[in-house]
Amino acid sequence: MLKDHGIAISMDGKGCWRDNVFVERLWKSVKYEEVYLKAYDGVPDAKANLAAYLRFYNERRPHSSLDGMTPDAFYFNGWPQDRAAA
Repeated sequence: MLKDHGIAISMDGKGCWRDNVFVERLWKSVKYEEVYLKAYDGVPDAKANLAAYLRFYNERRPHSSLDGMTPDAFYFNGWPQDRAAA
């Protein structure tokens, strides 16, 4: 059916499966560390709590995949060994 409609499935470039891995990992953390632990009173409460959690996730939560760095520290500063070599 896909070929009949000129649709091709590509796992290279935009929409690659590797891109989805990072998003899935983020949402797993959001669900288990925030959403499942709280009962929001409504959409505004959920938005406020999720915004606060995402700030925490990016600014203060250490990540083992980043050698204990936060995503913000990694994004703005890079790997510590890269900074030392520069």
